[in-house]
Amino acid sequence: MDTLLPDALLRLRDIADALVVDVLLPAADAVDANAQWPGAAMTALAGQRLTGLTVPKSHGGLGQGLLGLATITETLGRGCASTAMCFGMHCVGAAVIAAKSSGAQSARYLEPIAAGQHLTSLALSESASGAHFFLPQTQLTATDAGYVVEGTKQFVTNGGHADSYVVSTLASSVSANGDFSCVVIDADADGVTWGAEWAGFGMRGNASRPMTLEGTLVPPDNLLGTEGDQAWYVFEVVAPYFLTAIAGTYLGVAQAALDITIAHLRSRRHAHSGATLSEIDLLQHRVGQMWTSVARSRLLLQHAANAGDLGSAEALTAILACKADAANAAVAVTNEAMTLCGGMAYRENSTLSRLLRDARASHVMSPTTEMLTIWTGRSAMGLSLL
Repeated sequence: MDTLLPDALLRLRDIADALVVDVLLPAADAVDANAQWPGAAMTALAGQRLTGLTVPKSHGGLGQGLLGLATITETLGRGCASTAMCFGMHCVGAAVIAAKSSGAQSARYLEPIAAGQHLTSLALSESASGAHFFLPQTQLTATDAGYVVEGTKQFVTNGGHADSYVVSTLASSVSANGDFSCVVIDADADGVTWGAEWAGFGMRGNASRPMTLEGTLVPPDNLLGTEGDQAWYVFEVVAPYFLTAIAGTYLGVAQAALDITIAHLRSRRHAHSGATLSEIDLLQHRVGQMWTSVARSRLLLQHAANAGDLGSAEALTAILACKADAANAAVAVTNEAMTLCGGMAYRENSTLSRLLRDARASHVMSPTTEMLTIWTGRSAMGLSLL
């Protein structure tokens, strides 16, 4: 499948692969056990300038689009899903800033991001709207000094660790474009407070925390695009990059579970026969199903990402489908891996148990698998998603 990727992206994947071996894998168990934000991994990614992945080359970045994001998040997801998610949400935030960036936004955010000196993240989810991330209740009020933001975001990846956050809000006034606006809020802005540290069942290192904004003043230059840029931002930038990053992460989880299963079956021997488990027909059949599930999901993701980068008319349908498919693959493959690897998998804090817990978050992470499948059907039939 490497033939589907351009040489420049293959070189970036090689860099990410090396970081997985040297940094992510050695720390993955501790990140999970301690619900610890993967600071060393994020620093290493910044050191290789990979945190500038989705920043345009004109701003000093690597200039990668959806295909690059899918490839690198999958690679990182094989080593540590929490790191892949933290990296992915940073890259989505960077892509949203870059989409309609002004000169001031480039100098303040994009150029430092490209240089590996600034970490951003996405703050979309809210309790009141649940999985409907495109319906924020956070208020944006225009003032003579800029904007005041009031509201509470939930499940903010990199919460308390990023240097800035791309926050979705209601527009401050009625707009023909819609009610959805995005602003960049600096971590040290007045009125920003954080809720309890994240201690979840899975994805335990992604620092997914609640963020409260009380009278937070945002400079006018920190508004992204124009007020009420709903349709354009949600379906042209936020959703494609967000869904691609998540799909890549969970595809990496599925591949890691498959790799562990194959290694176990090839090395485990029955003492009475000397045969390895890999020689058993039934297990060959089940591994074949696992492999097919992972390969099919990867091809769909790569197709969706490539179509999105090319601006294809069918891109949105494929992008909606790829996150749901990756979620199904991750849960099914990790669950099967637990069965095929037997007692080894059920040891306390085994790698497979971590992968299974991480994979299970995929179905509930907004937009949910059910919601995306409905949207895929609507998109395929030319109906309005909402």
